[in-house]
Amino acid sequence: MPEIKTSDFSAASTKAIADPKLRRALDRVASGFHVARLQRIEEATPQVWDGWKTQAREIKAHTIEHLDYYLDLLYKNVTAAGGQLHFANDAKQANDIVSHIVRTRNIKIATKSKSMVSEELGLNPVLESLGVEVWETDLGEYIIQLAEETPSHLVAPALHKSKEDVAELFTEKLGIPYDEDIYHMAATARTVLRDKFMQADLGISGANFVVAETGTLVIITNEGNGRLCTSAPRVHIGITGMEKVIPSMQDLSIFLRLLPQSATGQRITSYVSMTTGPRRSDDEDGPEEFHLILVDNGRSRMLADPALREALYCIRCGACLNICPVYARIGGHAYGWVYPGPIGAVVSPMLVGLPQAKELPQASSLCGACREVCPVNIDIPRMLLDLRKKTAESPDRAQRSAPKSERMMARLYAKLMSSPRLLHWAVRSGRTLQRLEHLVPFSPVTKGGKWIKKAPLPLLSRWTRSRDLPVLPNKTFHELWDQGIADRPSDARDV
Repeated sequence: MPEIKTSDFSAASTKAIADPKLRRALDRVASGFHVARLQRIEEATPQVWDGWKTQAREIKAHTIEHLDYYLDLLYKNVTAAGGQLHFANDAKQANDIVSHIVRTRNIKIATKSKSMVSEELGLNPVLESLGVEVWETDLGEYIIQLAEETPSHLVAPALHKSKEDVAELFTEKLGIPYDEDIYHMAATARTVLRDKFMQADLGISGANFVVAETGTLVIITNEGNGRLCTSAPRVHIGITGMEKVIPSMQDLSIFLRLLPQSATGQRITSYVSMTTGPRRSDDEDGPEEFHLILVDNGRSRMLADPALREALYCIRCGACLNICPVYARIGGHAYGWVYPGPIGAVVSPMLVGLPQAKELPQASSLCGACREVCPVNIDIPRMLLDLRKKTAESPDRAQRSAPKSERMMARLYAKLMSSPRLLHWAVRSGRTLQRLEHLVPFSPVTKGGKWIKKAPLPLLSRWTRSRDLPVLPNKTFHELWDQGIADRPSDARDV
């Protein structure tokens, strides 16, 4: 597996917020995806769109509920079509399966279509250790391969890069003159990769969907690289999570509407490639061998948890990233692993372990925007709250996200709010400090008499580093009630 840096989230996000170049890139690209998505919804009408979402969720919920049946059906149909299906319990087993195929087939060059699961497995270094040349052929993935980075977005891996960044990278790595023209840079990548497609012994792809009734692997792309990776080399390996299975071709039709329109705002992508087994005798092209590797790697833990099983419905469109106010400020790398954004904050703790990723469920304002845009109506905020509960109340100290001092403060707050006498005393003390703010050096500093913008007191200082607090009112509700103001609606409105 790739290096897991989820425990560094706080430091990484603080650094990302201070990067103006990253902010410009995020504002420009992610907002464009969201606007295009809204245009497609308006075109279809919100009523029709909601109907599609409901239908897609029902399909995913049914499939996950009967996953054992559909995995068995998939195995039968992949095998009947001449392919081989492998099931990998974890990253090591998946990499061992690929390594065995590479060694026994004398593989020297591999071309890859975009695959987030292969990133999850850390497959490229494994192949390189076996002496295989590995070439990412999706343009975004090719860029970050040259930059020796990881993807920062589920759909647009190089979203964090500006055209100036890419121009500098191509000059440094490919030895070409500096040129910021996007068309010229894409043409350069095309020229470099074209020979690799023809030389490759092995093509590796992910899968957007796998159809159980036919054993078909479905790839949705905007570049011809996916089709070349699956048809030109003599061996094709598809690698995907076990949750990508859907029952039928009829079910696929609804996802072909939702995925591209949710991801990039396109009515449909440039290429929809379907691969069923290896080449037949009357086929003009195609691989001699087809292998499909279904990866668990922690997904069974999500399947077994009723509160988090819903995360397996995800179709990796990235819409929740495009709308998330947290992702919009810090980008994908701050999350420290393969899956960023709101869905990553749910999935990563389950795949790498909650103790290592216990900060990620806190990386949300719980505004609910991710739930609203999800094309399969995944309730991400509810799952984030469930994970927060696990990290707050777990008997395992390694899983607890809050330090001892914060837990003590929470207990003190609970005691204060459950005691009317203590609360009354605290409010009166707070008012006194507010009135003496210019005389007492440790009192809060108010802003226009309405907000506390700086509170040196230990219990509040961390909060007011980045937020303002409203000042305490002159009279509490109980005091107003005792004075009888609550019985006079007109006076109450004046207050």
